[in-house]
This record gives sequence, structure tokens and C-alpha cells, in this order.
Amino acid sequence: MCVHSGEAIVLSKGARWAVGATTVVCVLLFLGPAAPSGGVPLAGPLPSDAAEAVVPDRVGTWNICNPCGSGNDFGRATEIATYAPQVIGLQEACVRDVERIRRYLEEVHGLVYRVEYGAVLRNWNRCGGLPWRPGGYGQAILSAAPMTDRVSVEYPAGGSEDRGYLAVTTLVGGRPVRVFNTHLAERRQGGVRAGQVKVLAAEVARHDRVIVLGDFNAMPYAPELAPMWALAADTDPGCRPSTGDAAADACTATTDWNSKFDYVFLRGMTPGTGTHHVRPSPYSDHHVLYTDLNRG
Repeated sequence: MCVHSGEAIVLSKGARWAVGATTVVCVLLFLGPAAPSGGVPLAGPLPSDAAEAVVPDRVGTWNICNPCGSGNDFGRATEIATYAPQVIGLQEACVRDVERIRRYLEEVHGLVYRVEYGAVLRNWNRCGGLPWRPGGYGQAILSAAPMTDRVSVEYPAGGSEDRGYLAVTTLVGGRPVRVFNTHLAERRQGGVRAGQVKVLAAEVARHDRVIVLGDFNAMPYAPELAPMWALAADTDPGCRPSTGDAAADACTATTDWNSKFDYVFLRGMTPGTGTHHVRPSPYSDHHVLYTDLNRG
């Protein structure tokens, strides 16, 4: 059995496992030269608490880590399929990697996502390809609903590496919302991040219903994040800006080095009670972060 790439198919966990077990040959044929040299692994069952299908009011963010070794795209797709958010923002994303992730999500797990890219670099060392045709690197947004009004912006100053944001309009919980996905300058470059946040916040302020996803490379009390806190609230219920480390103690760490660098900021909407989740992953040094919005 092969799943047609144009069909929006929603399957239960058991059916998704069965499809994965019976369509591996189809995946190999579909992916062709884009597949890892070792072939596509046989899909096993997802965890017992995995989402049955795409959750329409769930949003997530994940820095998938580049470089974190090769051949991780199947595992990354399995992580996303486990939580199945309506929208997820990926940082440190190579276009070719995300395309494989999206194909695995559809062909192995039966989850159909659209994708938009916000590449800020074309880098052979980062993303492979031919030296004269390197792969795009930056942000990506996966959405189960169509996306419109795509805007990709590179910050005037990126620090040690070009950085930017990607914005689209899509549906979350059945309602239109502007979604931003960003990756700010590295952790020791607070002054650069301050300029980047000003650019981002000015655009966020133009919209009434906004979700801002991303790796901000800064703790909540970092002064450069003040413009974001003035516009929106993070979905971590115990994490708010402060002048001391007490705020950091109340925040759920989102990285392997126990720092809170990843955020889901909401403007004009609120998260549901107890719906903020952070899940470590073997495929990245950042954890998968997702939250369910208040359906009211």
C-alpha cells in the first residue's frame, strides 16, 4: 500500500504503525536519492501516549541542531509525529533535511504537513549539496493547514552567523493567526540580540493574534527580551522576566545544558491549563517544546 502525496490522510496510532510497516518500500521509491544511504528504517509503534492525529490547537518549537550528526531525520520525524502539533517551528534547519522530515511524516506516519522556509544562509558545510549549489539553512514552519503571506526577514546584524525570522498566516484551532519563527544570535551576543528583538517586536506589534516560536538564546530575565515580554506571554506558566535567578529556577529548561532558551510567546490568545510540555530528545541538544492553546 502506498500513500499518495496529495492526500490529507489522518490515521490512528495503530494504523500509522501499520502503514509504516507496510509502506517502507514505497518510501524508498518515493524518496529516491534523498534517502539516507542506509535506507529508511522500519517504523515501530509510537509511544502509548502519542497523539492520535494532528492536534488542531497545538503549537510547537524545536531547534533540531545543526550539526548534530547525520541520518537523524527519521528520528526527528518520529519526535514530531509523537506530539503531532498543528504548527511547529524548526530552527537550524536545512531545506533538504526538512523535506525528508516532511516526507517521513507523511509516508511513514500518515501526517500531512505543508512547509515554508526562511533560509538565511546557503552553506555547503552546514547543509551539503554541491559546492556551487549549497543547501539553504535557517528557519522552517510546518503547518497542517495552508499558509499564506509568507515573509522571510534577515536581521540587519546577525552576530557570528546570519539570523532572521520567518512569518506566515495559517489556522490554529480553526482560527487564523500570524505565526513567527525566529533564531536569535548566540548566547554571548546580547547586544546583537537586542537589535534583533526590536526588529521582531515591531512586526509582532502589528498583529492582534500572534504566536512567536523560536530559539532566543537568552534566559527570560535577559534585558534584550523586554520588548517581547511587553507584547506577549510565554506559555511556561511559572516563567516570567525577573532581575534575578529566581525566575530561572521557576522556568522549565529547554536545553541539554539546563537553560531556558526556547519560547512559545502568545499575543491575543492564551494556553490551556497544564498544556506546556518540554520533552528532551536524543536528536538535538534542544528539547521539543509544545503547548495546547485555550479553545475558548
